[in-house]
Amino acid sequence: MFEKIISKSTPEGAGVPIPPRPQSETSTGTGTATSPPPAPGKRNVLGSDVEIQGEVRFEGDLVVGGILEGRIVSDGSLTIGETAQIKAEISCGSVTVRGRVEGNIVVRERVEICGQAEVIGDISADSLSMEAGAVFVGNSTIGKARNTPKIVETPSPAEDSLVEVPKDSEQAPAA
Repeated sequence: MFEKIISKSTPEGAGVPIPPRPQSETSTGTGTATSPPPAPGKRNVLGSDVEIQGEVRFEGDLVVGGILEGRIVSDGSLTIGETAQIKAEISCGSVTVRGRVEGNIVVRERVEICGQAEVIGDISADSLSMEAGAVFVGNSTIGKARNTPKIVETPSPAEDSLVEVPKDSEQAPAA
C-alpha cells in the first residue's frame, strides 16, 4: 500500500521518509472513472446495502450481497450471497447460489445451490450441485449428450405388404 521512498538527501530531523499520499477514488464530476477496471481473477464485492437495476458485466469473480434486477453477464464466477435477492437473467462461467434467485441461469461450467438457497427459473450448465434444504423450481439441462442415438426409420409392416404390380405386365399362364 505504501511505497518506500529512497532519497539521497533528506532534510535534517527527518529520519523516516514520508509515504506518498493515496489518491482519492472519488469522481471529479466529469463522469469518467479514475480507477482502472479490475484485473482478471480479481474478486469484486457488491455489499448487502447495494441495489442495482440494469445490466452488470464483470471480469474475474463477483460476490453479490444486495438486490440486483436485470441481467448479469460474465465469463467469470458469480457468488450470490445469503442476503442477496436477484431477479435477473444470469449468463456466467460458474454460479454459486446462497441467497435467492428469480430468473434463468445459463453457465458454461457449474451451478452450485447451497442449503438455504432458493432458485426459481431454468438452469443450463455442464454440472449441477444441490445441497439438502435448497429449493429449485424450474427445468434443468445438465451436461451434453455423449452419444446421440441416430433415429433409423424402418418401414411399417403395412408398407411392406403393399407391392405395386404394373397393369401392362404379362402374367404367367395358370397351370
